[in-house]
Amino acid sequence: MGILTGILGLPLAPLRGTVAIGEQVLRQAEAAYYDPAVIKRQLETVEEQHRAGLLTDEEAAWWESELLERLVEGADRVRP
Repeated sequence: MGILTGILGLPLAPLRGTVAIGEQVLRQAEAAYYDPAVIKRQLETVEEQHRAGLLTDEEAAWWESELLERLVEGADRVRP
């Protein structure tokens, strides 16, 4: 980076820092969203709520489908 480019780019430094922080937050949120352990706990919760009568058969099936789809998508994201 040249001196002129560095000087002219200084006003954009806070914006670059904000973007970098946003990207890090996004990576962490995606890691938590696709975490297999979290998804498995959520599947167990759906099963418990279904057994307790808090979810209908259709609602439980929908949640299980969504969570399993997320589990598969998360596994696909890990593969190169």
